[in-house]
Amino acid sequence: MKTIKVSVVTPDGPVYESDVEMVSTKAQTGELGILPGHIPMVAPLQIGAVRMKIANKTEIVAVSGGFLEVRPDQVTILAQAAETSDEINLERALRAKERAEQRLRERQQEHVDFRRAELALQRAINRISVAQGK
Repeated sequence: MKTIKVSVVTPDGPVYESDVEMVSTKAQTGELGILPGHIPMVAPLQIGAVRMKIANKTEIVAVSGGFLEVRPDQVTILAQAAETSDEINLERALRAKERAEQRLRERQQEHVDFRRAELALQRAINRISVAQGK
């Protein structure tokens, strides 16, 4: 079966590189499925999971926004932060989720940045779901 090269890169360096059969992720405009030979495009990504299908196996990378660049033979994801499912510390992600939920409950107070707390909660939930393989 044909494959496409996928690279996930953050400011700290590469996180994932492999040849895969299919990539699926969430862009700002909706779900994307990318196969080898896909038309060139660039799209902003949501906080979410990037799923790469290789044979009968699916590998998942949690990304915290960024951009997706597609060429017929290569997909490059430039993410603000990214972790493979193996690298995610589930306990730490659960604690981050609790902290973000607490901040959102305290949003009546003036010193709480609601949008920042909301994004932190989305990132934590994404990391937990990727770590649990969902």
